[in-house]
Amino acid sequence: MKKVIRISVVVVILAAMIVGYYYYLSNRNATQDKDTKKDVATEYTALISRDLDKNYPKTPRATVKLYNRIVTEYYASSHNDEEIEGLASQAYKLLDSDLQDKNPKEQFMKSVKADVQDWKNRKASIRESKVCSSNDVTYSVVEGSDCAYVYSYYFVKENGNFSRTYQEFCLRKDKSGNWKILTWRIIDEADGGSYQYS
Repeated sequence: MKKVIRISVVVVILAAMIVGYYYYLSNRNATQDKDTKKDVATEYTALISRDLDKNYPKTPRATVKLYNRIVTEYYASSHNDEEIEGLASQAYKLLDSDLQDKNPKEQFMKSVKADVQDWKNRKASIRESKVCSSNDVTYSVVEGSDCAYVYSYYFVKENGNFSRTYQEFCLRKDKSGNWKILTWRIIDEADGGSYQYS
């Protein structure tokens, strides 16, 4: 009789552990989904609400980091046209006036929306972007303007395949002392891979 009671107690305890573990797994996934949605909303909100007139990045590296955050957010989740326009407006403020003259804001918005749609069609997203260390930023004076060269890489997922792209950004200091993106170009891995990124 004692043996039957012990076996019954063990069975009840094991059943309770199995039910408890199932409950834990079910709620853990729900919590992770909520956290992921919260992170996406938080990043979008942080980028949109930043007042670049009062809180502009202090260094060329910080400018490219912010630009990368915005570009990554374009492709990170499903944003409607209005949200994409908000993100693109912030990115546009980081561009040098000469680049803005060549790409009027309305044209820039259309280009960003078309690019975002193209990435969605290709099932592509930026999984990670990093900027070279401060020690790897190079400075020069070009035609009387202070310029800086910042290197960045993008780790991209497209249709289940991964690739890495390296870019060189040229920034110019404007009259207010802000570093604005003047140009960028893709560079090969042999050049871009030689820098330290963080």
